[in-house]
Amino acid sequence: MFTKQDVAEYYNTTQIHYEKWWDLKNSLSLHYGIWEKGIKNFSTSLSNTNRILAELSNISESDKILDAGCGVGGAAMYLSSNKNVQVVGITLSEKQVNFATRIAKERNLDGPVSFRIMDYTKTSFDDESFDVVWACESMSSAPDKQAFINEAYRVLKKGGRLILSDFFLTSDNQLDKKSLIKKWIQTWLISDLISCELFVEELKNAGFIIKKKLDYTEKIRKSAKRIYYAAILGAIPSELYNLFHSGVSRFSKKHYKSGYYQYKALKENLWKYNIVLAVK
Repeated sequence: MFTKQDVAEYYNTTQIHYEKWWDLKNSLSLHYGIWEKGIKNFSTSLSNTNRILAELSNISESDKILDAGCGVGGAAMYLSSNKNVQVVGITLSEKQVNFATRIAKERNLDGPVSFRIMDYTKTSFDDESFDVVWACESMSSAPDKQAFINEAYRVLKKGGRLILSDFFLTSDNQLDKKSLIKKWIQTWLISDLISCELFVEELKNAGFIIKKKLDYTEKIRKSAKRIYYAAILGAIPSELYNLFHSGVSRFSKKHYKSGYYQYKALKENLWKYNIVLAVK
């Protein structure tokens, strides 16, 4: 089980990998791209993920949004630019906050968009502060999923929406002979995975009403394969770099392996990519 300090260290020390694999300075995204008809490249698929989540959650101008696990701020800036909303992004990574704040300022979005170092399971926001809690592939990093759910419920206004996309086990207690899921989450710093069915039950127990539970697994498969190929191509350079640079961080050393394991686990049907919309 990873700690908050581990998560912060991971993102602070591996951001350089995302800058290369995800073209971070342009895409501002660390998530899977969703491929649909008309999507012709990885960059557009990444933006399409934001578009789909925004449309499913029916975001409008009057909304105040909490981006819980905001990464380098891509979704927050997308929402502000396209929906004219106010967004607060929170992350445990100081490097991500600094990166996102600088880009927002360059794009003249530092008024409606702001970023803070904060734990999304224990924020300092008042009760019922937000219309939407947005979590794109961030909930899976929470050691305590129920704590994430409870905090989202607390900060949402009555009728507020929780929209998230994330990785889920295909089924709880499934057989994984090669321990592919375990190897994946250890190299990508995911605290644990549960099934979407179990997660939905936990949402209901907290008081949420489930509006949508959608399976987008096939639509991210092309992204998963792309990440896999990047891992294969990066294996030898990474190992050579590790050999001659003793100061490589503990997470950077084996980070490339996550791309390999996630795709192998996907091919074994061990995980799904789901989008969930829940209302308070």
